[in-house]
Amino acid sequence: MQNFALRMKTKVEILAPAKNLYQGMFAINAGADAVYIGAPLYGARTNATNSIEDIAELVKYAHLFKAQVFVVVNTILYDHELADCKKMIYQLYDIGVDALIIQDMAILEMDLPPIVLHASTQANNRDPKHVKFLKDAGIQRVVLARELNLDQIKDIHDATDVELEFFVSGALCVSFSGNCYMSIAGGERSANRGSCAQNCRLPYNLTDGTGATLLSSSHLLSIKDLDLSDQLPNLIEVGITSFKIEGRLKDLVYVKNNVSYLRQRLDAFLEKNENFVKASSGRTIFNFEPQMDRSFNRGYTDYFVNKRKEKIGSWESPKSKGQYIGKVTEVTPKGYFIENAEELNNGDGLYFVNPAGEGDGVQVNVILNSLVIPNNYKEIEVGTEIYRNSDAAFNRLVEREDATIRKIGVKMIFSETETGFALQVMDEDGHTTTSSFEFEKNPSNKGAQSLEEIKKNLAKTGNTPFVVDEIEVNFADFWFLPTSKVNEIRREVLENLIDVRVNEYHREEYQITKTDHPYPVTELDFTYNVSNKMARDFYKRHGVTEIEKAFEIQWDPGKSRVMTTKYCVKYELGKCARFQRATMGEKVVEPLTLTHGENIYKLKFNCKPCEMEIWEKDAELEYIDEDEQMWK
Repeated sequence: MQNFALRMKTKVEILAPAKNLYQGMFAINAGADAVYIGAPLYGARTNATNSIEDIAELVKYAHLFKAQVFVVVNTILYDHELADCKKMIYQLYDIGVDALIIQDMAILEMDLPPIVLHASTQANNRDPKHVKFLKDAGIQRVVLARELNLDQIKDIHDATDVELEFFVSGALCVSFSGNCYMSIAGGERSANRGSCAQNCRLPYNLTDGTGATLLSSSHLLSIKDLDLSDQLPNLIEVGITSFKIEGRLKDLVYVKNNVSYLRQRLDAFLEKNENFVKASSGRTIFNFEPQMDRSFNRGYTDYFVNKRKEKIGSWESPKSKGQYIGKVTEVTPKGYFIENAEELNNGDGLYFVNPAGEGDGVQVNVILNSLVIPNNYKEIEVGTEIYRNSDAAFNRLVEREDATIRKIGVKMIFSETETGFALQVMDEDGHTTTSSFEFEKNPSNKGAQSLEEIKKNLAKTGNTPFVVDEIEVNFADFWFLPTSKVNEIRREVLENLIDVRVNEYHREEYQITKTDHPYPVTELDFTYNVSNKMARDFYKRHGVTEIEKAFEIQWDPGKSRVMTTKYCVKYELGKCARFQRATMGEKVVEPLTLTHGENIYKLKFNCKPCEMEIWEKDAELEYIDEDEQMWK
């Protein structure tokens, strides 16, 4: 009955980024239930690709802990790439990968092995009908758009039983994911092809409809990073079962710190909620105190999960802001006196906003009698808030291999046989293995003490992935056994248990079959990113009659819409007639224009759906001066 009850519990996972094999293994050690890693080709981060051999090693390591490995194959594909993509998918299936994260519907048209497919957030998964369609087409999990609020997530969950995944920490794309074309329009690097140039992190000048400059050299499209760690219970309640951390290009400290922090937060929830269970095996020992603000961040926001309620821009700088320390209380020709300076260390990086309103920084050289002396002295005004965006001591601590240690609990039963002894080991998941050896039985002159010494040596699991929770020694007498024999059989049986766990790992499989249920709409514009014949055939079979080509193969320079976003520059300025009418003062004169070098963009505000569009300079837009300041 107990096993049945366990099966009925809902598994909840932490999904961590893996830039490479090394970081993937450490993410698992820190408590990740699953990791996602880039394939050799066709992943949306061209700087985070991995060989089939490295992915195979990660799969073996992950499966030891019943953790999963998802491989990212989420670029749009061109016709000449389809055959190579299919070949790679077979290779990934053969090495035991648990699932692929995809954007291009051409993959659903391929003759594939029975590998599970997840729909990437690049597929713009914001609508219940769209998500249900994907589930009915064979998609087993959908990575939801980050702009969704709790009510919208619940609506999607109510519409379909597909697994739902949601980002809970890390950098945010300001655009609807998969629908940003600024990078290719500004420099012919396609985000949907894995080469985003991050135009959203550049400084822009903002001018109004009269030509007046409202802001100069401000990072107007750069937004804070996401932190939904205190929303985990609410997200579980509305149907999320996978909590995703952004960061396949981040460093090891970021990955270990964020995974560890969320592991502790989720475990605290699971301890009090018997209907949910951790999605993998083992337990993590933390030899540091994880704090998300001590690794890369631009300041934090809950984005729109609780609807629009605060400003989310990070206009001073797109660089890491880090952990708040305190204000500057006094300035000398050599350095600064800062509140809470005792928390700082030599080598720390400090962040502040300079008198020009720009993000700036210095590095601590030494701290003498509370005076913070930098390597590169810069003028900082008294009262300036200081943040630490590089914590030298913390980084050294987290980078250590023993910062996080993951162990699987085992029970050992050491018994005598007719001709010697046998050691049986059972782990927390019920996997069992036994090793034995022949040895002449002679009474020990230490009596009962000999049993304690045997137990002590059996418990020494060292660098293995196991920890001994219970030991039984079933002897008819106090037999003498050399320590070397006890150690030898312990090593042998634990090595065998590793093989047993990996070999008995159960991978979920699903065979895609072609469907013809109707897609929710019959006309697709370029934002559906249809870039090959197979994707076109997929949509046609599902009732779509008109399909525009992807932006990358039909871009009309200077005249295109390059972004749609829930982020709103007018709201950030305090000039939103919908939410800030009482305090907004005079309306801004539209159209508002962003300029960076030769790149010029017009802003279009759709107040009814509460969205902002960004258009290239030559686009012809009709403006209607209504009370809601809406564009047609």
